[in-house]
Amino acid sequence: MSVVAWIGLGNMGGPMSANMVAAGHEVRGFDLSAEALATAVTAGVTAAHSIADAVAGADVVFTMLPKGEHARSVYFGADGVLANTDTATLLVDSSTIDIETAQALHDSAAAAGFRFVDAPVSGGISGAKAATLTFMIGGEATAVADATTFIEPMAANIIPTGGATTGQAAKICNNLMLFINLAATAEGAVLADRLGLDKQVFWNIASVSSGDSWALRTWYPVKDVVATAAANRDFAPTFTTELASKDIGLAIAAARATDTPLEIGEHVAELFQRLIDEGEGGKDCSMIVKLVDGTLQPRA
Repeated sequence: MSVVAWIGLGNMGGPMSANMVAAGHEVRGFDLSAEALATAVTAGVTAAHSIADAVAGADVVFTMLPKGEHARSVYFGADGVLANTDTATLLVDSSTIDIETAQALHDSAAAAGFRFVDAPVSGGISGAKAATLTFMIGGEATAVADATTFIEPMAANIIPTGGATTGQAAKICNNLMLFINLAATAEGAVLADRLGLDKQVFWNIASVSSGDSWALRTWYPVKDVVATAAANRDFAPTFTTELASKDIGLAIAAARATDTPLEIGEHVAELFQRLIDEGEGGKDCSMIVKLVDGTLQPRA
């Protein structure tokens, strides 16, 4: 088995690294959050005290970070991955970040003699825990093939997407569609209720009809219809509104850079911002339904 360095042990990185431990790898993890690091240790991850400590002698480095600025901080600089890792080590970034930063990571890694792939994931926290994530991997073909062998314990689907940054491009476009579907699901659910339809009956119809979507089947924003929905748990986050806002913002930025109109996407981004403005950014993004049914009370 291999030595795996894991940087970023939050809601996604924590369970993903645990699955690598379960597969028999030695995993050394680092996170600025002592709580996240301690949780990872309970799953068998060895705590590292710095990036340099984590990457020493590693066969592969995985990074799972919130934003592009965090990825730049982790990879660049005297204390970062590129300065402290042997060039024989494969670098895999599974963060969801902007295309510009992803390209910068590819370029800097190549200039320093590293193999690097961008490999964001879809499937959320539940998929991370269940090892059923979909990985979208962009980069040079040999590096993508090598990354695939490490990724297998965490994934149900591993899909090469092409050259540098195409993994990020796939993730950005996928999440754009997800959040538009989520907003449409919320509107349909509320309207169905106000037209007198039983909530379970309507879901049973939509889930086998043309209104079906992953958002409807997994995140349905009405209590006691879908077991995995955050609506059952007062919108405790499976995917926070803040992260949803960040991800749809990435799509909007990419659209503007390519002169692509995203009128629906921009409207959904405004809805997420309204939730954040009302202090609900830490709640699940499916709380968007509260903007449809009118039950979200504005802050005083």
